[in-house]
Amino acid sequence: MKILAFAASNSSQSINKRLVSSISKYYKEPADIIELIDLNDFEMPLYSHDREVQNGIPQLATDFANKIDWADFILISFAEHNGNYAVAYKNIIDWVSRIKGRKPFPNKPMFLIAASNGKRGGQSVLDIATNRMPFDGGIVLETFSLPEFNTNFEEGKGVINVLYRSQLEAKVRKTKRELAKIQAETN
Repeated sequence: MKILAFAASNSSQSINKRLVSSISKYYKEPADIIELIDLNDFEMPLYSHDREVQNGIPQLATDFANKIDWADFILISFAEHNGNYAVAYKNIIDWVSRIKGRKPFPNKPMFLIAASNGKRGGQSVLDIATNRMPFDGGIVLETFSLPEFNTNFEEGKGVINVLYRSQLEAKVRKTKRELAKIQAETN
């Protein structure tokens, strides 16, 4: 299985990047390939209709779409900016959505994640993403929110809070079962 993982953030200190990197290791089987990408590698001008008409769709939008198309499964950990998507993520998806004939995540199974240092763990952005993904073609298998990141996560160990770790591992097992069903149906 080919797994694409990224934080929907452009912060060099992204807690969501640390979390998605840690969670991606749960999916590492001998035949699996996990690619962790950085949104900073896909930085484009802010989307506007005028820019699209004048210059067309940036090659980086196509490059990002190709990463999505390559993957069998997608892990995204959302940063929450004022209760919503980080502009870096939103801009990339705005450009990808303009590629003729495609939705950003065409029939891609995904596990959506969020983390913050607050008590809600990025739940607002996670709710927005969960509700939006079906319109963008994504198939949300599961979601997970980690509040108070600096208290509940430790580098090298991952989620250290017993309750949250138990919830996460149950959700990972569920997504693996769902992915196995999807793969069986397509083979």
